Amino acid sequence: METTEKDILRGGQFLVKETKCEDVFTLEDLNEEQKMMRESTKEFVDRELWAHWERFEKKDYAYTEECMGKAGELGLLSIAVPEAYGGMGMGFVSTMLVCDYISGATGSFSTAFGAHTGIGTMPITLYGTEEQKQKYVPKLATGEWFGAYCLTEPGAGSDANSGKTKAVLSDDGKYYSITGQKMWISNAGFCNMFIVFARIEDDKNITGFIVENDPENGISLGDEEKKLGIHSSSTRQVFFSDTKVPVENMLSERGNGFKIAMNALNVGRIKLAAACLEAQRRVVNEATKYANERIQFKTPIINFGAIKAKIADMATNAYVDEAACYRAAKNIEDRIAIREASGNSHQEAELKGVEEYAIECSILKVAVSEHVQHTTDEGIQVFGGMGFSADTPMESAWRDARISRIYEGTNEINRMLSVGMLVKKAMKGHVDLLGPATAVGEELMGIPSFETPDFSELLSEEKDLIARLKKVFLMVAGSAVQKFGPDLEKHQMLLMAASDILIQIYMAESAILRTEKNAKRFGEEAQAAQIAMSKLYLYRAVDIIQQKAKEGIVSFAEGDEQRMMLMGLKRFTKYTNQPNVVELRTQIADKVAADSGYTFD
Repeated sequence: METTEKDILRGGQFLVKETKCEDVFTLEDLNEEQKMMRESTKEFVDRELWAHWERFEKKDYAYTEECMGKAGELGLLSIAVPEAYGGMGMGFVSTMLVCDYISGATGSFSTAFGAHTGIGTMPITLYGTEEQKQKYVPKLATGEWFGAYCLTEPGAGSDANSGKTKAVLSDDGKYYSITGQKMWISNAGFCNMFIVFARIEDDKNITGFIVENDPENGISLGDEEKKLGIHSSSTRQVFFSDTKVPVENMLSERGNGFKIAMNALNVGRIKLAAACLEAQRRVVNEATKYANERIQFKTPIINFGAIKAKIADMATNAYVDEAACYRAAKNIEDRIAIREASGNSHQEAELKGVEEYAIECSILKVAVSEHVQHTTDEGIQVFGGMGFSADTPMESAWRDARISRIYEGTNEINRMLSVGMLVKKAMKGHVDLLGPATAVGEELMGIPSFETPDFSELLSEEKDLIARLKKVFLMVAGSAVQKFGPDLEKHQMLLMAASDILIQIYMAESAILRTEKNAKRFGEEAQAAQIAMSKLYLYRAVDIIQQKAKEGIVSFAEGDEQRMMLMGLKRFTKYTNQPNVVELRTQIADKVAADSGYTFD
């Protein structure tokens, strides 16, 4: 069925429009070609990466480079590259899929892979001229060349547009001389080409350039950084001293660098979320295997409730994260297809398609990076003393997970962005928040219904609760916008609280829709554990939303307004039938234990 514009929600509209389960894409919807791609990616990872995980911990940079070359030979670096430039030209979901399954064994390789395919290659495919694409992209697609991305500077981190690196046009107008210092540059030690951001004269915004890595052209590297994790990811400072770059190597137009950087980060964020999925599955697998085998007090430790709770929570996070990531990926793919069908170029369609869902990309980046940190932490705990030992992969998984909350924009920046972008979309009329927020305000003034709803249908109470949680967000964010207007962005603590409500709604709803869709086609019995995971996650989400909403309400409202909103919060977060949390966790953990690991993907 062809997707039409009216069928798919625009970015952020999940808050104010109901999504039917039939309209979401899930991992269970993969076609045969995608399933084969997944299998071949997993085979590569098991053979080349997982089997040698200790090499990555010993700062074996050469091995990372060697594995990148092998990935290139298998075509794994070219999934997102259009066929015209030697790539496979696959859709957005397929690029997510490969990014997901290639990233689970070691953060060192997944960082190299992400930096090369994402921010190293993608800016040229999306912003390059035809000549630039013909010259560079085929080499990057095969792994003959590797790419890196030079944005961050010692004084320009989250404030990326404040970089001091200069680009000065030569007298004859043929080249720019670039001078400056970049830091935290992934792949710097083995790349052939950099995407470099520099400022021309006193331009308000930076400009992007494609710079070939030639040490004789004023390019030098700092030592490999000593890092907490991702030990075999080459991370170095890069120094440019009068590096000559032909004018035809400017990327896009002058002053467009900040826009390129921000759009690259949108894609980077959802891909980073994907890159944290397989890591979670593997941690669940290792923890389950260990808990099944480890005997204490004459019984495998998997039989203890304290361990079951951990396994259940870890598996639940992975399941929910998959649901949300692939839901958004398919939305982006559909939006790209709609734009191409209406005459946009591939470049324009992909840029606008991803930009449309920038809110969801930020939500996913925050949620999944925090879940992978929690999962690896609990993985260590299940292993006990052995988990703290560098002889088991739990310790390195925990260290590698830590960077994901920092790069592609810190989670704090992304929290504020998600709400900030939503408010901007509302002001532009792309998402109607005002209407629904006003309706919620009127509902608070009205008399609540005391009828007991009919929740006999599967997940009907959960869906009703999700609809009410959206009202919580509209109530809190709506009042905050009314009170502070454009100054809201200065109230960072309120934005952070609002974003946590937004994040939990998107993640919980995604899981429920995935489960509902699959229960309808595979039967409820086959989805028993998935139903339990969806209910468990929602229960936890309600707790977080109650806490964050209360924090916001008591901080910016007072008197009658505060009392009314707190009553509304109670009403909107109320269960008719509380779930039995211990039973849910036991059911999930028993299923994972019986399957010897995570089998929901």
